[in-house]
Amino acid sequence: MKSIYDYTQEQMIEEFLQFGEKEFRATQVFEWLYRQNVQSFDQMNNLSMALREKLADFYDIGPLKIEEKQVSKDGTIKYLLKLKDGGFIETVLMIHDYGRSLCVTSQLGCNMGCRFCASGLLKKQRNLTAGEMVNQILTVMHDTGERVSHVVVMGTGEPFDNYDAVMDFVRIINHPKGLAIGARHITISTCGLCEQIEKYAHEGIQSNLAISLHAPNDEIRNQLMPINKRYPMDVLRKTLENYIQKTNRRVTFEYILLKGVNDELKHARQLAHYMRGLNAYVNLIPYNAVDEHGYQQSSMKDVEAFKNELLRLKINVTLRKEHGRDIDGACGQLRAKKVGDKHVDHNKK
Repeated sequence: MKSIYDYTQEQMIEEFLQFGEKEFRATQVFEWLYRQNVQSFDQMNNLSMALREKLADFYDIGPLKIEEKQVSKDGTIKYLLKLKDGGFIETVLMIHDYGRSLCVTSQLGCNMGCRFCASGLLKKQRNLTAGEMVNQILTVMHDTGERVSHVVVMGTGEPFDNYDAVMDFVRIINHPKGLAIGARHITISTCGLCEQIEKYAHEGIQSNLAISLHAPNDEIRNQLMPINKRYPMDVLRKTLENYIQKTNRRVTFEYILLKGVNDELKHARQLAHYMRGLNAYVNLIPYNAVDEHGYQQSSMKDVEAFKNELLRLKINVTLRKEHGRDIDGACGQLRAKKVGDKHVDHNKK
């Protein structure tokens, strides 16, 4: 059974027309889902009983199952959600002074193989549908009773490896009759799939683009991120030049600081040289250690020195506030534990 959340408004209209229903009925359903966040078709009381029964026969509706929920002292909430096919995904709610931001997962597992990342501990099983991404937001809103104001597609998976579904997801949550989350409150993070970045530049969507860079040169990035062997940093830079020229949008470079790997002053200078002339800024990220990888968090002294060196070289830089430090903070850790435990139990039998 297909999820009712898989459809953009335009796709839902097409679907309803094929059913022999009027266009405005699709709009009514769309508004019930996202403006009212109803959990069943029976709640859509301006639809006929016959239509509600037809929808219930064809489409799945309602929140995902919350398998586990961890609440940090700082208010961060990490959810382990169970999909209809039994798969597990994570989503994380972070509380900021500017609103409530949700980190959304786009794939069940990840194949990018970044050496420092917990998400890659479990390989990709499949892409998530647009509806499964949308339902992460709806489930959290239903659980907390609060509106999500910002969305970052930075959870498990490479969003641009699931390009079409992610674009539909953005259109659904951005639509004024949908969740009406402003495009500039939506950020998509990619490790640097250049063809998809070029495609994204022509979508006409004003959502933000973030690049998981994490290295100042090809030698270090090749070690940390296998994708760099396919799209070296000079190729990525040229792609971003084209993106910025086409969209007139600023790009964020995400840079996790790893002790003794990419956190020296010479690395800051190399990064500044790489960024020179780009409409971009750096978001420095404290590392949440993953036992299986062995990397360590840089000291705050080295973090501050790195940041100050970038500022000295006229590079715009921010230091991401740590969230959920006292829970399974690294993306993918909670799911890896759950699936790993399940795997161990299975072997015992």
